This record gives sequence, structure tokens and C-alpha cells, in this order.
Amino acid sequence: MDSLTFLEQTGGEPRPVYVVHGEEDFLKRQVLAALRVRILGAGDDSFGPSTHAGDKAVWRDIHSELQTLPFLSPRRLVVVENAEPFVSAHRPQLEKYLAAPVRSGVLVLEVKNWLATTKLYKLLDGPSAIACKALTGQKLAEWCRQWASGQHKKQLLVAATQLLVDLVGPDMGLLAQEIAKLAVYVGEAARIGPEDVDRLVGNNRAENTFKIFDLIGKGDEARALALLDRQFGQGEDPLRLLGAFGWQLRRLAQAARLSAGGTPLVSALEQVGFPPFKLRDCEQLMRHLGRRRLERLYDWLIEVDLGLKGASQLPPRTLLERLVVRLALPNPAAPRPARR
Repeated sequence: MDSLTFLEQTGGEPRPVYVVHGEEDFLKRQVLAALRVRILGAGDDSFGPSTHAGDKAVWRDIHSELQTLPFLSPRRLVVVENAEPFVSAHRPQLEKYLAAPVRSGVLVLEVKNWLATTKLYKLLDGPSAIACKALTGQKLAEWCRQWASGQHKKQLLVAATQLLVDLVGPDMGLLAQEIAKLAVYVGEAARIGPEDVDRLVGNNRAENTFKIFDLIGKGDEARALALLDRQFGQGEDPLRLLGAFGWQLRRLAQAARLSAGGTPLVSALEQVGFPPFKLRDCEQLMRHLGRRRLERLYDWLIEVDLGLKGASQLPPRTLLERLVVRLALPNPAAPRPARR
């Protein structure tokens, strides 16, 4: 079962064994907290739960706890964290237990991987295995908006969501923290806009990126590189700088596709979310880049992203400087001035 589906459910009789698996730790924490309430109730549950490290837990102790009714609690909850070593060491006992579990306790195994080829996987029915997979793309953006609405009663605008994900990255725990800060920052306002994200999360990173791209649009490579150097001098993280770059460049690429399909350029820029006061500068930048470079923006962003994450031996500063140079060079398709 998908973790988000599980978290949407309420009530129901607890199952004797759960496996919480996947790489997204934030979702795991959410699932474990929901299981605790579902199994022990919403009141004081201090007598019911226990947690064990997977590399130290032994089946004899775990089984003994599961069989012992707790004091002042309807059942016992036994969680084994990082349970891969425990599962490997006690696979036969777990297989036997799944065939005849006790009613006095619920066992929760928290693991990274839960292989479909094992007998344990086949013995455990679908709803008992809860997958906590990292969200990406549109699913991650939708989750951010739902989290802002459900947890903080705020509407996170689409443009604000994209900028937030670009600046923070896909870590759901960090995103939840930043959304909480934003909800406090906007106060009584019902909406969180991109300007709020930029001021609080980006530290005006998007504004500085606009300045760099304005210089690129004018073909002023030297000043664009100097401004980028200033960003590094202020301690900016390369991946977050790339996030701000990507937020701008992806929208330019989207506007280029709309324009190629017949939409007037200014209208295309408005549709992808550029503010009115930046339309002229964005139009100049797109004309400077030209069709061929606009078509390659996604590829270049992916190339730099992979390079920053270890696929290149070049320093992060060099990777971003090279991207700025690529963008700032004169448009090869532009007509050259006639020689006299």
C-alpha cells in the first residue's frame, strides 16, 4: 500500500504485522505516528510502545513483548527500526509468526527495501506493507500544496510551489519545515506566493537570478559571472543556486514551446508565470538565446544537476560558470553586422 493512501485512511482494526519500507524518512515518520495512534489510541500511550534497533534485537525478546499485554493499554506496539539485520537473522521465526500471530501485540518492521521475491513478502498481505517512496515532479508539488492546506490552512500557489521545490529540493521533511515557516511568515494572509518563498526561503535568490539573466540577455558575460561570483562569496549552495536558475530557465523553455505553437511571445511569458515588470527583459533574453539554445535548456540543466551530484570532476563553481557562459555568448543565429 502506498503511504499517502494509508495516511488518508482512518479507523479499522490493526493488523498483527506491518512493514514500513522505502527511502523517504519523512513519510516513514508520518506512517509510524499514524500507526501508533491507530494501535494504541490518541491518549497517553506510554505503557504500550517499545522500539528496538534492528542490529541488536533478538526474536526471543521481541516475541516475549508481543505476547505480554501492557499495563493500561489495549495492546502492545513493538517497532524494530532499521530491521534488515533482524529480518535476515530471524526469517524462519518471522515466517512462522505470520502464520499464527498473537492478538496482544502489533509488530512493525521499518526497512529500506522489501523484496517481492521473498517468502515473507508473499505471506504479508498488501495493506500490511506500506511503501514510503520519495515523491517527484507533479506528485511532490501536489503534496506540498496539500500539506500547506491541511496542516496550516494556507493556499500555496502553483508558482510558489515550483520555486519552493527548486530552492529546497525533494526532501519532504525540509519542505514541511519551510512550509511551516512560510505559514507563520505570511501571518493572516490566506495565500503563500512566490515572492514570499523568495524572501523567506530563497533569501532573494530569485531576484539575484533575474539580475544575472538580465545581464545574460544583454550579452554581458563578464558582469553576469561577477554577480555569480558574488553569490558564491556570500556562501550560496551550488544546488540551490541551480534550483533558482532552473526555475527561470524551465519557464523560458515552456514559453518558447508555446510561442512555437503560435502563442504571441508576451502572452506565452505571462502564461508561464513571469511578472508583468519582467516581460520585456525576458523577451530580450529569449531573443538573445535563440531557438536552438532554448531547445537545449532542459538538457543543460540536467547536465549541471548530475555534475553537481558527482557525475563530473569539475568544481561546482566551474559547472555553473560554464552554464552562464553558454547562455551569455552571442546568438549564433543572429545576423552579424556588415563589414565596412
